This record gives sequence, C-alpha cells and structure tokens, in this order.
Amino acid sequence: MTDLVTATGAALEGELPGARGDVSQGVLNALRDPAGARLPHPGSAESADPLGDDLQLALYVCYELHYRGFSGVDPAWEWDPDLLALRAAMERRFLRAVRDRTAGHLDVYDALEELLVEPVDGTGVSYFLKDEGQLRHLREYAAMRSLYHLKEADPHAWVIPRLHGRAKAAFVAVEFDEFGGGRAERVHARLFADLMADLGLDPAYGRYLDAAPAEMLANVNLMSLFGLHRAHRGALVGHFAHVEVTSSPGSRRLAEAMRRTGAGPAAEHFYAEHVTADAVHEQIVRRDVIGGLLADEPSLASDVAFGIAATTCLEDRLGDRIMAAWRNGSTSLRTPL
Repeated sequence: MTDLVTATGAALEGELPGARGDVSQGVLNALRDPAGARLPHPGSAESADPLGDDLQLALYVCYELHYRGFSGVDPAWEWDPDLLALRAAMERRFLRAVRDRTAGHLDVYDALEELLVEPVDGTGVSYFLKDEGQLRHLREYAAMRSLYHLKEADPHAWVIPRLHGRAKAAFVAVEFDEFGGGRAERVHARLFADLMADLGLDPAYGRYLDAAPAEMLANVNLMSLFGLHRAHRGALVGHFAHVEVTSSPGSRRLAEAMRRTGAGPAAEHFYAEHVTADAVHEQIVRRDVIGGLLADEPSLASDVAFGIAATTCLEDRLGDRIMAAWRNGSTSLRTPL
C-alpha cells in the first residue's frame, strides 16, 4: 500500500506502535495480518487495567483509525464490527474507572468557576517549566503533547453535527480559529509542528506514540471517546470548556518558559498565540457554547460537568507522573528522547 503523503513528501499516516500487553498485542497483530491473526475477545478488556498501558494503547490504536490511520493498515478496519465490539468493551471499562474517580463532581457552573481560579502559589508542570524547567523538560513535554497537538481540535470537531443553533455557531467560531482562520500556515497543528522543529524534535505525525505514557494516551482517548459518541456530546462540550478556560494562563507560563530557555521563535509563538486566542474563546465557550447547549438541552448539565471533572482528573494524573519523574531526575517518557 502506498502511504498518503503531502505535497512536501511528509507522510500523513502514522506508524503502528509496539504492543504493551496482551490486548494491544492482539489488536496490532490483527491490523498487521488480518488473515492470520484473530482479535482478542471483548471479555479480555475486563482483565486489563482500565488506565494502564495495555488498554489505553489498544484504545488509542482503535481511535486513530478514525483520524489518519496507520501506514499499511486497510482503512476498512475503521468500521470492522469485531474491532468495534472490542473497542466498546474497552470504552466501558475506561469510562467506569473515570466515573469512579469523579463521583460527586460539581454543578456545571460551580465546576467552571473552579477552573477560573488561579492559585497564588501554583504548582504543576507549567509552573515548573516557567520557573526552572530546562530544554530537556520542554522537549519531553512537547514530544508527549504532540499526540494531541498534531491533531489539535480534531477530536472536538466530532461534536459539531450534534449541536445546533447558538451552541453550534459559537463552537464553530472557536474551531475556525483553531484551524487557522482559513490559512494553512496558522493551523494550530502546523504551529505545533514548527514548535517541535525549534526544539529539535521530529514533527512526523505519531512519531512519539511509543514514548508516551498511559497517562497521556488516556487524555487523548477521553476526547476521542466523547467525540465519537453522540450520547457523550455534553461531556465533550465540558472537555472543550476545560481546555479553553485553562489554556490561556497555562500557555502564558509555557511561553515564558520557551522564552527563558531560548527554545526558539516558533516554540514561543505557539503558546503566545494561545494566550490571546483562548482568552477570547473562554468567554465564547462559557456564554454561548455551554449556555446555548443547556438552553436547548438542560438535561445535559450533569454530562457537561462530568466532562470537566473527567478532564481535570486525567490531566492531574498526567501532571503527577511528569512531576514525580522530573523531581527524581528521570524522564517522564517511557523511553528517553
């Protein structure tokens, strides 16, 4: 099979990763050799850690078939009924685990207000990078985040046909900015690829999938899960709100980190762009996307709140992993760059 390529010769499809356990091994074997390998039984998902490497990688591979796919993998796998049955079992296990960790989440408007509070003495990854991070930390962080940022806004776009009226119009207005306002060179995924080049990283799509830990995979998988199911449209709007509300202050700290370490103009520009744009987006999302959605479908309020809480939960898990590794002087990736 000939790989899809851009006009500049860069491959659009990713490469299949290495397995991390029995479930992901079974999925990968089937994709590589559909005639000679059988998919794992859906029941195998019940024995896998719902937030662990094996299940999260298997889910990520299933979801990626709905984005760019993988080199050498038949696109027909996207809608293979047996693979979808396995994916559904993994999704149920993943969602149960996230719901268990977010039981008793706040009212949607209380959850939004909580996101708006910036601590006086904040801790976490963006604070560390701003104040004391080195180029090696920035490179690790960018490599990890590339799993999302090289397809930035794509997972959220799944919800557009499931919205209408004020919520849809406002959502599309924000997405229009994410996709560069009609200019290819300003698409945020392209800006992140330029950031990676400044940091001496390979901007090829999916290049760092093998290096990314389960905590990062879970963050991207949550978006895909919410986006691919109409039943979770409220949760995806909650996820979208979390991203837009928290992006501007976090991006300001990361832009300062890029500037302080001399990472390069494109590296600094990516985050500087988000400081301004997402400050405006936050207002639109709160007032028109969530406001419009709940005016039309008030029953989705708890789903929006769950989306916010789930995003917070998984981002906190990722941050804890990264900071524990960095404070210990080790890499936060599965394999060092």
